[in-house]
Amino acid sequence: MPYVKQKTFVVTGASSGIGRALAIRLAESGASVVLNARRQGLLEETEDACVEHGVRANSVPGDIADPDVARRLVDRALDCGDFSGFFHVAGVFSPGPYLWELDEAGFDAIMDSSVKGAWSMTRAAVPQLIKRRGGLACFFGSGAAEIVQPGIGAYCAAKAAEEHLCRQLAAEAPRVAAFVYRPHVVETRMQEQAREAQGGAAEELHKLFRSWKEEGRLITPEQAAQGVLDLIGEDPGKLTGKTFRWGEGQVGGEE
Repeated sequence: MPYVKQKTFVVTGASSGIGRALAIRLAESGASVVLNARRQGLLEETEDACVEHGVRANSVPGDIADPDVARRLVDRALDCGDFSGFFHVAGVFSPGPYLWELDEAGFDAIMDSSVKGAWSMTRAAVPQLIKRRGGLACFFGSGAAEIVQPGIGAYCAAKAAEEHLCRQLAAEAPRVAAFVYRPHVVETRMQEQAREAQGGAAEELHKLFRSWKEEGRLITPEQAAQGVLDLIGEDPGKLTGKTFRWGEGQVGGEE
């Protein structure tokens, strides 16, 4: 991967799933990584897996919605050298309840991980990237941003807000290649949660998410991670302000 080699990137949501797979793939490609997630033990396992590829890897456990956590991630990335951007993969799903069944803590967790987390990373990283004449800001979106699906209403709203935040950033900071990557339906903990969801809309989610697994429609976290690196190629600048779907290219317009 010519662009990422010998650069440093922050990856949120790196303790499992796509975030872990992406961190390891970046390390395999010669990039140093600074990793974040709330589950410290699993996060340290990802860090160890990255170090095995001969690059620098650091981790900062905590809630990415906390601006201090985001600031520490960027500080670590600056210490590693050639800080070149971030991948905001972190997300909370909480599938099953109707909107009125979801409690305040559950709603806040969904919004914090996708929306406030995206903002806190933007606030910490973008000024530094502008000083360094650019970089990339990749926000992991979802087709959920465009649909109405009982049982994941707050998640749909959060992804719509996160994707719009990315478009705002692309307009406000043209030196930073800000783009949305939708990684398709991936066999992760979120999928497992939906297949075993509880709440008013649980039965509907069971039918939908279980059918995807039964029909073999799910891709692996490694496939999803490779997809975004293939997309970046040698020049992320061509991605600015756009939304891309795994395996299908740009969403909503000509590439």
